[in-house]
Order: sequence, then C-alpha cells, then structure tokens
Amino acid sequence: MTERTRVMLLLSSLNGGGAERVAVHLINRCDPDIVDVRIGLLNRAGPFLADADPARIDSSPIGEKLLPYAGHNSSFYRPDRLAAAIGLAPLNIRRMIEAHRPHVIMSFLKGMSLLTWIVVNGMGRDAPRWIAREGNNTDAVIDDELANPIARSLVKGLTRRAYRRADCFLANSHEMADGLRDALSLNAARIRVIHNPIDVAMVRRRANEPLAHPPSRPFIVTAGRLEYQKGHDVLLKVFAASHAARGMDLVILGRGTLEASLKRQAAELGVAERVRFPGFTDNPWAWIAKSELFVLPSRWEGFPSVVAETLACAAPALVTACDFGPREVVEHGRSGWVVPPDDVGAFGAAMDMLLRRPDLTQQFRRNGPVRVASFDIDAMIEAYTDLFLEQAEARLVPAARRARPRRSALRARAAISG
Repeated sequence: MTERTRVMLLLSSLNGGGAERVAVHLINRCDPDIVDVRIGLLNRAGPFLADADPARIDSSPIGEKLLPYAGHNSSFYRPDRLAAAIGLAPLNIRRMIEAHRPHVIMSFLKGMSLLTWIVVNGMGRDAPRWIAREGNNTDAVIDDELANPIARSLVKGLTRRAYRRADCFLANSHEMADGLRDALSLNAARIRVIHNPIDVAMVRRRANEPLAHPPSRPFIVTAGRLEYQKGHDVLLKVFAASHAARGMDLVILGRGTLEASLKRQAAELGVAERVRFPGFTDNPWAWIAKSELFVLPSRWEGFPSVVAETLACAAPALVTACDFGPREVVEHGRSGWVVPPDDVGAFGAAMDMLLRRPDLTQQFRRNGPVRVASFDIDAMIEAYTDLFLEQAEARLVPAARRARPRRSALRARAAISG
C-alpha cells in the first residue's frame, strides 16, 4: 500500500477500564507516519477522554441521550437502550466509518462487536477489514449479565456468529484465545494474541507521586470496577477474618454498581472503619506502590493490566487463577502468588502468609519489574501496528491467495502471537 493505513477503534465510551486504556495507548503511541488511528465512540464520555487528542475522536450523536454509561453491562438490555442500540447505533457506527474510510476497524468487547457485525454485514464488499478484539471471558460476562437461560443462549449464539464473521479475532491472552476458540468454535487461523500494552516508564514515574490523603496505617490495596466479576465480596470476608491484617486498612479503588452493597457488607463484618473506597483515580499506581500487598480476587478476567502494572510498581501481588489471564502475568512463587478463584479459605491463608513473609514479598518486588518487561508498551504497540498492516494488506489480496500467507505476513503473525 502506498498510503498510510487508516484504522478506526470502535468503543462504547472511554470510561475507565483495560480496553479503553489500550485504545488511548494506540491513538497516542502508534507511529502516525505508518498508521492513522482514530477512535469512534457511541458515547463521548469517560475519564480517558482527557488523555487523547479530541480531534482524533468521533462520536455518535445518539450516545449521550440513549446509551448513557450505567456501570454494569446488564443495563444494555433495558428495552429502551436495546432498541436504540439495534435501531440507531449501527447507523451511527456506519456514518463514522464512512466519514473516515478506514482500511481496518477494530471493535472492543462483545457489545460493540455485535453492533459492528450488523454494520459490516450491511456494507457488503465495501466493508473494511474487521478485527474483533475481546478482552474478557465472554461466557462468564453473558452469564453475569442475563439471568434468563433462553436469553443467555440467544446472546451466546449471536456472539458466536459475530466473532466467527470477523476477519480476525484478537485476544489479549493466550489462555483466552484457547478458551474462546473452543467455546465459540472460532477458526484458529484467524486468531491473534497481543497482550495489553503496559507503559512501564509512566507507571514507575507516577508510582512515586505522593498520595493526597494516605491512610495512617499500612494498607492492602485492590483496583477494579465494583462488580461481581472482581470478587470484592470475597476480599472483604478474607480481610475481616485475617489475623495478619488486623493493624492494616483495605483500600478498594474503583467505581461500580455494587459500591453501596460492599459498604454494607464491610459494616456487617465489623471492618467498615478500616475499609476505604476512594473511587476512581487516575493514579492507582501511587496507591499500589505504597501498599503492603496488592490483591486481585477476580472470578474471571481477560488480561488484568492492573496486575502487570503492579509488577511495574515493584509491589507484591496476590491474584486468583481465574479464567483468563492472571496466570499469564504472574509467575507463581517468583513474581507473585496465585490461588484458586472464589475460595475464601485459600485466599485468606495466602494473604496471611504473604503479610508474614517479608522475605518472600521482597523477592516479588525484585522479580516483578523483570517480568513486566515482557508486556512493555513499545513491543505491544509494534505488534498492533503489524496486525493493522497485515489486515490492511489482506484487503488487497484476492481470496484465492489468502490461504498461502507471504513471508512478511508470517513474520508479523509470529511477532504478534509470540
């Protein structure tokens, strides 16, 4: 190709999360002489808007009125929002695509991918190459969103069809790629893996910033949306029963629909005065770096960027071996500690052990920064650039020749998957 490759990233909003952070990294860090990256939003909202050039962000005019962010994904299935999404969102996504004429589009997460599926099917041969990027355990997310088994089955079937239609399915961990390949019957030849990019230098710099209102006592910290997926209810039970943490506070960073419920639980467990909820912060790393221990009690994940960022902060990490991702970040016993998910006893025993073993946590502090180098942003941005170029080039290759990828495409694939 003689012109720059044009790429559009499609998201519902830029509310705080791993997918949104990845999109902002891509728009800021991809070489503009090689790829012209823009973002298309259904709702021009979220704290990450401040981190990106507004001239490179387009948004749907229906977003703020009909698709407001409400925290939990189940809100998408409200009749008014579902009708707006099905009836109007595809038209607005198509308008953004036609305005910028990208060679490649990349949808983030299930909801946006379902809408993108409608759009590309309607565009026929004029459709750009479509990368469906998934950053979460799709089956677990759908089970959490929908209580009705018929609705669950319907949404899972539609998701399977959408992801199988995509020209490329991108996972952010090898565990996810393997799990969703089987669960969704995906074509292995179309699957790529790129870990979330971690801006190690920025994390380390901001980790040294002071806290405006630090706890007066040593503290344990976790960070993530206050939703069932993240397992904060398990963490509160563990913290309340812990002997090693009796003289410590627990700091829970993030926002979500379960905040009031978690505060009630902390009060019922008798630890309300020792549990802090600072909300969303643009610098969680300062909290993490100054903590005695970072904990991730999640029931499921995709690729937990916050765990890799914890390693960059040289902080010890205790994580669950949930599907998918944490085991791919933390080397058990070397750069952190891994326990089964949703197990109060195992998590509590591990937390007490680590709080009493400064020799072991010091080992994690030394090995974590070495481990996180594998996910540093420069290598991941290069892998994304290779993927965008690969997919843009595939638009020009007749279907009969696509079965035999050229050596350049094979090298790009090896770099992306490795």
